[in-house]
Amino acid sequence: MEGTVFTPALEGMKRVKSEEGEMLTKPFLDVCKQILPVIDKFGAAMALVKTDVGGNITRLENKYLSNPAEFENLYSMGKVEVAAKTAKGSSSCTNGLLWLTRAMDFIVELFRNLMEHKDWAMSQVCTEAYTKTLKKFHGWLASSTFTVAMKLAPERNKFMDVVAGKGDISSDIEKFCATFTPLLQENHKFLASLGLDDMKA
Repeated sequence: MEGTVFTPALEGMKRVKSEEGEMLTKPFLDVCKQILPVIDKFGAAMALVKTDVGGNITRLENKYLSNPAEFENLYSMGKVEVAAKTAKGSSSCTNGLLWLTRAMDFIVELFRNLMEHKDWAMSQVCTEAYTKTLKKFHGWLASSTFTVAMKLAPERNKFMDVVAGKGDISSDIEKFCATFTPLLQENHKFLASLGLDDMKA
C-alpha cells in the first residue's frame, strides 16, 4: 500500500467543502468510510465503534441517495428534520450525524494521544480518549461495554507497524488530527445551533 492507512482520508478531506465553504454530504461520508479500515486495525477492541460508525454512515448515505440534489450539503438533512420535528428521533439523520461526529472525535483524540503520550499503553490511549469524548454521553451499560472492549486493544508497536504502510505515519496522524478536527467542530456547531449537541444515548 502506498502511503499510510490515513492517505485516502487525507486526500478525501481536500474535497469535503464546496467552493462556498459548505460541508458536502458525500465527500464527508467518504472520508468517514476511509477511517473504517483504520478502526479495523484495532480488531475486537473497536468492533462496537466500527458497527456504530458504519450504521450511521449508511443511514446518512441512504438519505443522501434518496435525493442527491436536495441533500448535497451535509446540514440540509438536519434542517429538513428540524422543520418536520423529527430531528430528535433515534433513527433520524441528525442523530446519525451527531453520533458519527462523536465517534470521529473519539478516533481523533485516540490518535492525538498516541502521538503525545509515547509511553502510554494502547489500552490507556483508548480509555483516555473515550473518557474525554464519548463517555459523558453514554449510559452505564454502553460505558462498561466500552471499558471492557478497550482492554482488547492491540499492542502499541504492532498497531503502529500495521497502520504505517509505506508512509510517514507520525506526520499523517498529525495531519489527520489537524485537518479533521475543524470539520468535526463545524458539525458540533451546527448540531448545537439545533440544540442537539448534548443529546445522550
